[in-house]
Amino acid sequence: MENILKNVDNETLIYASATFVLLAVLYILITYTLRKLGRNPKYLIPKDAMKRVMNPLLILFLSLLIRSKSIHSLLLLSDFSPTITKISTILIIFSITWLIIVALKITKKLIVHNYDVEASDNLRARKIYTQFNILERIFIFLIIILALGAALMSFESIREVGISVFASAGVAGIIIGFSAQKLIGTILAGIQIAITQPIKFDDVVVVEGEWGRIEEITLTYVVVNIWDKRRLIVPTTYFIETPFQNWTKTSSDILGTVYLHTDYRVPFKELREELTRILKDTHLWDGKVNVLQVTDSKPQSVEIRALMSAVDSPTAWDLRVLVREKLISFLQQNYPESLAHSRVYIAQGTEVKNNIKEDKNN
Repeated sequence: MENILKNVDNETLIYASATFVLLAVLYILITYTLRKLGRNPKYLIPKDAMKRVMNPLLILFLSLLIRSKSIHSLLLLSDFSPTITKISTILIIFSITWLIIVALKITKKLIVHNYDVEASDNLRARKIYTQFNILERIFIFLIIILALGAALMSFESIREVGISVFASAGVAGIIIGFSAQKLIGTILAGIQIAITQPIKFDDVVVVEGEWGRIEEITLTYVVVNIWDKRRLIVPTTYFIETPFQNWTKTSSDILGTVYLHTDYRVPFKELREELTRILKDTHLWDGKVNVLQVTDSKPQSVEIRALMSAVDSPTAWDLRVLVREKLISFLQQNYPESLAHSRVYIAQGTEVKNNIKEDKNN
Protein backbone atom coordinates (compact mmCIF):
# COMPACT_ATOMS: atom_id res chain seq x y z
CA MET A 1 0.00 0.00 0.00
CA GLU A 2 2.88 2.37 0.83
CA ASN A 3 4.50 1.70 -2.57
CA ILE A 4 1.24 2.54 -4.32
CA LEU A 5 0.88 5.82 -2.41
CA LYS A 6 4.49 6.80 -3.24
CA ASN A 7 3.80 6.46 -6.97
CA VAL A 8 0.65 8.61 -6.78
CA ASP A 9 0.78 12.39 -6.68
CA ASN A 10 -1.16 14.37 -4.10
CA GLU A 11 -3.70 15.73 -6.61
CA THR A 12 -4.76 12.26 -7.74
CA LEU A 13 -5.06 11.12 -4.12
CA ILE A 14 -7.23 14.13 -3.28
CA TYR A 15 -9.52 13.55 -6.28
CA ALA A 16 -9.86 9.85 -5.49
CA SER A 17 -10.58 10.51 -1.83
CA ALA A 18 -13.10 13.22 -2.66
CA THR A 19 -14.89 10.95 -5.14
CA PHE A 20 -15.08 8.12 -2.65
CA VAL A 21 -16.28 10.36 0.18
CA LEU A 22 -18.87 12.09 -2.02
CA LEU A 23 -20.37 8.83 -3.27
CA ALA A 24 -20.30 7.30 0.21
CA VAL A 25 -22.09 10.34 1.68
CA LEU A 26 -24.70 10.27 -1.09
CA TYR A 27 -25.32 6.56 -0.55
CA ILE A 28 -25.66 7.00 3.21
CA LEU A 29 -28.01 9.99 2.81
CA ILE A 30 -30.25 8.17 0.32
CA THR A 31 -30.44 4.97 2.36
CA TYR A 32 -31.08 6.93 5.58
CA THR A 33 -33.85 8.97 3.93
CA LEU A 34 -35.54 5.88 2.53
CA ARG A 35 -35.39 4.15 5.90
CA LYS A 36 -36.94 7.15 7.66
CA LEU A 37 -39.67 7.48 5.06
CA GLY A 38 -40.43 3.77 5.27
CA ARG A 39 -40.81 3.87 9.05
CA ASN A 40 -43.05 6.93 9.07
CA PRO A 41 -46.71 5.98 8.41
CA LYS A 42 -47.36 9.45 6.94
CA TYR A 43 -45.35 8.58 3.86
CA LEU A 44 -46.25 6.20 1.08
CA ILE A 45 -42.98 4.26 0.91
CA PRO A 46 -43.47 0.72 2.29
CA LYS A 47 -41.16 -0.67 4.96
CA ASP A 48 -39.60 -3.29 2.69
CA ALA A 49 -38.74 -0.73 -0.02
CA MET A 50 -35.27 -0.14 1.46
CA LYS A 51 -34.31 -3.81 1.23
CA ARG A 52 -35.33 -3.95 -2.41
CA VAL A 53 -33.59 -0.70 -3.37
CA MET A 54 -30.32 -1.23 -1.47
CA ASN A 55 -28.66 -3.78 -3.80
CA PRO A 56 -29.18 -1.95 -7.13
CA LEU A 57 -28.29 1.34 -5.43
CA LEU A 58 -25.04 -0.12 -4.10
CA ILE A 59 -24.11 -1.47 -7.54
CA LEU A 60 -24.83 1.94 -9.08
CA PHE A 61 -22.54 3.80 -6.65
CA LEU A 62 -19.77 1.22 -6.98
CA SER A 63 -19.94 1.43 -10.78
CA LEU A 64 -19.70 5.23 -10.57
CA LEU A 65 -16.77 4.91 -8.21
CA ILE A 66 -14.72 2.56 -10.40
CA ARG A 67 -15.44 4.82 -13.39
CA SER A 68 -13.40 7.65 -11.84
CA LYS A 69 -10.02 8.25 -13.51
CA SER A 70 -8.49 9.22 -10.18
CA ILE A 71 -9.40 5.80 -8.76
CA HIS A 72 -7.66 4.19 -11.74
CA SER A 73 -4.54 6.23 -11.08
CA LEU A 74 -4.66 5.52 -7.36
CA LEU A 75 -4.86 1.76 -7.94
CA LEU A 76 -2.34 1.89 -10.82
CA LEU A 77 -4.97 0.62 -13.26
CA SER A 78 -4.71 3.39 -15.83
CA ASP A 79 -3.66 0.88 -18.51
CA PHE A 80 -6.96 -0.93 -18.01
CA SER A 81 -9.11 2.21 -17.96
CA PRO A 82 -11.00 1.45 -21.25
CA THR A 83 -11.95 -2.02 -20.05
CA ILE A 84 -12.94 -0.78 -16.59
CA THR A 85 -14.99 2.00 -18.18
CA LYS A 86 -16.88 -0.52 -20.34
CA ILE A 87 -17.58 -2.68 -17.29
CA SER A 88 -18.69 0.39 -15.38
CA THR A 89 -21.05 1.40 -18.20
CA ILE A 90 -22.68 -2.02 -18.26
CA LEU A 91 -23.02 -2.01 -14.47
CA ILE A 92 -24.62 1.45 -14.55
CA ILE A 93 -27.15 0.34 -17.18
CA PHE A 94 -27.85 -2.84 -15.21
CA SER A 95 -28.29 -1.06 -11.88
CA ILE A 96 -30.49 1.72 -13.31
CA THR A 97 -32.68 -0.90 -15.03
CA TRP A 98 -32.94 -2.81 -11.77
CA LEU A 99 -33.85 0.38 -9.89
CA ILE A 100 -36.56 1.30 -12.41
CA ILE A 101 -38.10 -2.17 -12.22
CA VAL A 102 -38.03 -2.11 -8.40
CA ALA A 103 -39.57 1.38 -8.37
CA LEU A 104 -42.27 0.19 -10.78
CA LYS A 105 -43.13 -2.78 -8.57
CA ILE A 106 -43.21 -0.62 -5.44
CA THR A 107 -45.48 1.91 -7.16
CA LYS A 108 -47.82 -0.86 -8.30
CA LYS A 109 -47.91 -2.31 -4.78
CA LEU A 110 -48.71 1.09 -3.27
CA ILE A 111 -51.57 1.78 -5.66
CA VAL A 112 -53.08 -1.71 -5.61
CA HIS A 113 -52.81 -1.79 -1.80
CA ASN A 114 -55.45 0.95 -1.61
CA TYR A 115 -58.04 -1.29 -3.30
CA ASP A 116 -59.47 -4.40 -1.62
CA VAL A 117 -59.97 -7.17 -4.17
CA GLU A 118 -61.57 -9.38 -1.49
CA ALA A 119 -64.42 -6.93 -0.87
CA SER A 120 -67.93 -7.85 -2.02
CA ASP A 121 -68.18 -4.81 -4.31
CA ASN A 122 -64.69 -5.01 -5.81
CA LEU A 123 -65.31 -3.93 -9.41
CA ARG A 124 -63.01 -0.87 -9.31
CA ALA A 125 -60.35 -2.79 -7.39
CA ARG A 126 -60.32 -5.53 -10.03
CA LYS A 127 -60.09 -2.93 -12.82
CA ILE A 128 -57.07 -1.26 -11.21
CA TYR A 129 -55.40 -4.59 -10.42
CA THR A 130 -55.86 -5.84 -14.00
CA GLN A 131 -54.53 -2.67 -15.60
CA PHE A 132 -51.46 -2.43 -13.39
CA ASN A 133 -50.75 -6.16 -13.61
CA ILE A 134 -50.63 -6.13 -17.42
CA LEU A 135 -49.04 -2.68 -17.83
CA GLU A 136 -46.32 -3.65 -15.34
CA ARG A 137 -45.33 -6.59 -17.54
CA ILE A 138 -45.38 -4.39 -20.64
CA PHE A 139 -43.13 -1.75 -19.07
CA ILE A 140 -40.72 -4.32 -17.64
CA PHE A 141 -40.47 -5.98 -21.06
CA LEU A 142 -39.76 -2.64 -22.77
CA ILE A 143 -37.27 -1.55 -20.08
CA ILE A 144 -35.28 -4.79 -20.39
CA ILE A 145 -35.24 -4.53 -24.20
CA LEU A 146 -34.03 -0.91 -24.05
CA ALA A 147 -31.40 -1.81 -21.43
CA LEU A 148 -30.08 -4.68 -23.54
CA GLY A 149 -29.99 -2.39 -26.57
CA ALA A 150 -28.11 0.32 -24.64
CA ALA A 151 -25.61 -2.22 -23.26
CA LEU A 152 -24.92 -3.72 -26.68
CA MET A 153 -24.65 -0.34 -28.39
CA SER A 154 -21.93 0.68 -25.95
CA PHE A 155 -19.56 -1.59 -27.89
CA GLU A 156 -18.18 -0.14 -31.11
CA SER A 157 -18.22 -3.41 -33.05
CA ILE A 158 -21.84 -4.13 -32.17
CA ARG A 159 -22.79 -0.51 -32.90
CA GLU A 160 -21.46 -0.89 -36.45
CA VAL A 161 -23.48 -4.08 -36.87
CA GLY A 162 -26.53 -2.26 -35.51
CA ILE A 163 -26.17 0.51 -38.09
CA SER A 164 -26.07 -2.05 -40.91
CA VAL A 165 -29.10 -3.78 -39.45
CA PHE A 166 -31.02 -0.51 -39.31
CA ALA A 167 -30.12 0.06 -42.96
CA SER A 168 -31.98 -3.13 -43.87
CA ALA A 169 -34.71 -2.70 -41.25
CA GLY A 170 -37.49 -2.62 -43.85
CA VAL A 171 -36.77 -6.09 -45.17
CA ALA A 172 -36.04 -7.45 -41.70
CA GLY A 173 -39.27 -5.96 -40.37
CA ILE A 174 -41.32 -7.66 -43.09
CA ILE A 175 -39.64 -11.03 -42.45
CA ILE A 176 -40.10 -10.76 -38.67
CA GLY A 177 -43.67 -9.57 -39.14
CA PHE A 178 -44.64 -12.64 -41.16
CA SER A 179 -42.79 -15.13 -38.95
CA ALA A 180 -43.95 -13.70 -35.61
CA GLN A 181 -47.39 -12.38 -36.48
CA LYS A 182 -49.11 -14.71 -34.00
CA LEU A 183 -46.78 -13.68 -31.18
CA ILE A 184 -47.19 -9.99 -32.02
CA GLY A 185 -50.95 -10.42 -32.26
CA THR A 186 -51.03 -12.11 -28.87
CA ILE A 187 -48.99 -9.33 -27.23
CA LEU A 188 -51.20 -6.66 -28.82
CA ALA A 189 -54.26 -8.53 -27.57
CA GLY A 190 -52.78 -8.42 -24.06
CA ILE A 191 -52.30 -4.66 -24.35
CA GLN A 192 -55.86 -4.28 -25.66
CA ILE A 193 -57.20 -6.28 -22.70
CA ALA A 194 -55.34 -3.94 -20.32
CA ILE A 195 -56.94 -0.89 -21.95
CA THR A 196 -60.48 -2.02 -22.84
CA GLN A 197 -60.79 -4.67 -20.08
CA PRO A 198 -63.24 -7.22 -21.50
CA ILE A 199 -61.98 -9.33 -18.59
CA LYS A 200 -60.54 -8.37 -15.23
CA PHE A 201 -58.77 -10.18 -12.45
CA ASP A 202 -61.24 -12.35 -10.46
CA ASP A 203 -63.99 -11.99 -13.11
CA VAL A 204 -66.45 -14.88 -13.31
CA VAL A 205 -66.50 -16.17 -16.89
CA VAL A 206 -67.80 -19.08 -18.94
CA VAL A 207 -65.13 -20.12 -21.43
CA GLU A 208 -65.40 -23.19 -23.66
CA GLY A 209 -68.40 -24.30 -21.60
CA GLU A 210 -66.40 -24.12 -18.36
CA TRP A 211 -67.36 -21.87 -15.42
CA GLY A 212 -64.48 -20.28 -13.53
CA ARG A 213 -62.68 -17.17 -12.35
CA ILE A 214 -59.88 -15.21 -14.01
CA GLU A 215 -56.84 -16.10 -11.93
CA GLU A 216 -53.98 -14.57 -13.94
CA ILE A 217 -53.66 -12.27 -16.95
CA THR A 218 -50.37 -12.01 -18.82
CA LEU A 219 -49.37 -10.51 -22.16
CA THR A 220 -49.78 -13.82 -23.98
CA TYR A 221 -52.22 -16.00 -22.02
CA VAL A 222 -54.95 -15.98 -19.39
CA VAL A 223 -55.40 -18.55 -16.61
CA VAL A 224 -59.00 -19.45 -15.70
CA ASN A 225 -59.49 -21.18 -12.36
CA ILE A 226 -62.30 -23.69 -13.04
CA TRP A 227 -64.79 -24.33 -10.22
CA ASP A 228 -63.41 -27.87 -9.66
CA LYS A 229 -59.81 -26.54 -9.22
CA ARG A 230 -58.69 -27.26 -12.79
CA ARG A 231 -56.85 -24.54 -14.69
CA LEU A 232 -57.84 -23.54 -18.22
CA ILE A 233 -55.03 -21.78 -20.12
CA VAL A 234 -56.42 -19.55 -22.87
CA PRO A 235 -54.46 -17.26 -25.26
CA THR A 236 -55.25 -13.57 -24.86
CA THR A 237 -56.48 -13.42 -28.46
CA TYR A 238 -59.38 -15.69 -27.45
CA PHE A 239 -61.00 -12.90 -25.40
CA ILE A 240 -60.72 -10.48 -28.33
CA GLU A 241 -61.89 -12.77 -31.15
CA THR A 242 -64.31 -15.26 -29.51
CA PRO A 243 -67.63 -14.60 -27.74
CA PHE A 244 -67.65 -15.61 -24.07
CA GLN A 245 -69.75 -14.96 -20.97
CA ASN A 246 -68.57 -12.50 -18.30
CA TRP A 247 -70.87 -12.57 -15.30
CA THR A 248 -69.10 -9.74 -13.44
CA LYS A 249 -68.38 -7.27 -16.25
CA THR A 250 -70.19 -4.35 -14.62
CA SER A 251 -71.08 -5.71 -11.17
CA SER A 252 -70.64 -8.85 -9.11
CA ASP A 253 -74.31 -9.28 -8.12
CA ILE A 254 -76.26 -11.79 -10.20
CA LEU A 255 -79.70 -13.37 -10.54
CA GLY A 256 -80.19 -17.07 -9.91
CA THR A 257 -82.99 -19.23 -11.29
CA VAL A 258 -84.60 -22.49 -10.15
CA TYR A 259 -86.95 -24.41 -12.45
CA LEU A 260 -89.58 -26.85 -11.16
CA HIS A 261 -91.87 -29.09 -13.21
CA THR A 262 -95.05 -29.76 -11.23
CA ASP A 263 -98.58 -31.02 -11.67
CA TYR A 264 -101.42 -28.69 -12.62
CA ARG A 265 -102.79 -29.00 -9.08
CA VAL A 266 -99.84 -27.14 -7.53
CA PRO A 267 -100.88 -24.24 -5.20
CA PHE A 268 -99.06 -21.18 -6.58
CA LYS A 269 -99.90 -18.88 -3.67
CA GLU A 270 -98.53 -21.24 -1.02
CA LEU A 271 -95.45 -21.92 -3.15
CA ARG A 272 -94.72 -18.17 -3.41
CA GLU A 273 -95.08 -17.78 0.35
CA GLU A 274 -92.72 -20.71 0.93
CA LEU A 275 -90.13 -19.21 -1.45
CA THR A 276 -90.24 -15.92 0.48
CA ARG A 277 -89.83 -17.74 3.79
CA ILE A 278 -86.83 -19.74 2.48
CA LEU A 279 -85.09 -16.62 1.18
CA LYS A 280 -85.64 -14.63 4.38
CA ASP A 281 -84.22 -17.47 6.47
CA THR A 282 -80.88 -17.60 4.65
CA HIS A 283 -77.94 -15.17 4.54
CA LEU A 284 -77.26 -16.16 0.92
CA TRP A 285 -80.06 -13.90 -0.35
CA ASP A 286 -79.23 -10.20 -0.73
CA GLY A 287 -82.88 -9.11 -0.30
CA LYS A 288 -83.36 -7.59 -3.76
CA VAL A 289 -85.17 -10.04 -6.07
CA ASN A 290 -87.81 -12.61 -5.06
CA VAL A 291 -90.08 -13.76 -7.90
CA LEU A 292 -91.99 -16.95 -8.68
CA GLN A 293 -93.54 -17.23 -12.15
CA VAL A 294 -95.26 -19.85 -14.31
CA THR A 295 -93.08 -19.80 -17.41
CA ASP A 296 -94.57 -22.69 -19.41
CA SER A 297 -97.41 -25.22 -19.47
CA LYS A 298 -97.07 -28.65 -21.04
CA PRO A 299 -99.55 -31.53 -21.43
CA GLN A 300 -98.13 -33.40 -18.42
CA SER A 301 -96.71 -30.61 -16.23
CA VAL A 302 -96.36 -26.93 -15.44
CA GLU A 303 -92.97 -25.17 -15.52
CA ILE A 304 -92.34 -22.80 -12.61
CA ARG A 305 -89.37 -20.48 -12.35
CA ALA A 306 -88.13 -19.10 -9.04
CA LEU A 307 -85.96 -16.01 -9.51
CA MET A 308 -83.68 -14.72 -6.73
CA SER A 309 -80.61 -12.48 -6.36
CA ALA A 310 -77.24 -12.85 -4.63
CA VAL A 311 -74.10 -10.78 -4.16
CA ASP A 312 -71.98 -12.92 -6.50
CA SER A 313 -72.13 -16.04 -8.64
CA PRO A 314 -70.76 -18.58 -6.08
CA THR A 315 -73.34 -17.38 -3.54
CA ALA A 316 -76.03 -17.50 -6.21
CA TRP A 317 -75.14 -21.12 -6.96
CA ASP A 318 -75.43 -22.11 -3.28
CA LEU A 319 -78.71 -20.19 -3.01
CA ARG A 320 -80.19 -21.94 -6.06
CA VAL A 321 -79.26 -25.37 -4.67
CA LEU A 322 -80.83 -24.51 -1.31
CA VAL A 323 -84.07 -23.12 -2.78
CA ARG A 324 -84.51 -26.08 -5.15
CA GLU A 325 -84.12 -28.56 -2.29
CA LYS A 326 -86.44 -26.66 0.08
CA LEU A 327 -89.21 -26.18 -2.50
CA ILE A 328 -89.20 -29.87 -3.49
CA SER A 329 -89.29 -30.90 0.20
CA PHE A 330 -92.18 -28.48 0.80
CA LEU A 331 -94.24 -30.02 -2.01
CA GLN A 332 -93.41 -33.58 -0.94
CA GLN A 333 -94.51 -32.97 2.65
CA ASN A 334 -97.54 -30.73 2.11
CA TYR A 335 -98.77 -31.15 -1.46
CA PRO A 336 -97.59 -34.52 -2.83
CA GLU A 337 -100.31 -34.40 -5.47
CA SER A 338 -98.54 -31.33 -6.90
CA LEU A 339 -95.53 -33.37 -7.99
CA ALA A 340 -95.41 -34.21 -11.67
CA HIS A 341 -97.37 -37.38 -12.55
CA SER A 342 -97.72 -39.56 -15.61
CA ARG A 343 -101.46 -40.31 -15.99
CA VAL A 344 -102.88 -43.46 -17.59
CA TYR A 345 -106.65 -43.67 -18.23
CA ILE A 346 -108.15 -47.21 -18.31
CA ALA A 347 -111.34 -47.72 -20.34
CA GLN A 348 -114.52 -49.34 -18.95
CA GLY A 349 -114.58 -53.13 -18.62
CA THR A 350 -116.94 -53.78 -21.56
CA GLU A 351 -114.88 -51.66 -23.83
CA VAL A 352 -111.78 -53.55 -22.77
CA LYS A 353 -113.38 -56.93 -23.51
CA ASN A 354 -114.53 -55.78 -26.94
CA ASN A 355 -111.02 -54.59 -27.70
CA ILE A 356 -109.60 -57.96 -26.67
CA LYS A 357 -112.07 -59.86 -28.89
CA GLU A 358 -111.23 -57.62 -31.83
CA ASP A 359 -107.51 -58.24 -31.27
CA LYS A 360 -108.09 -62.06 -31.25
CA ASN A 361 -110.14 -61.93 -34.46
CA ASN A 362 -107.44 -59.90 -36.15
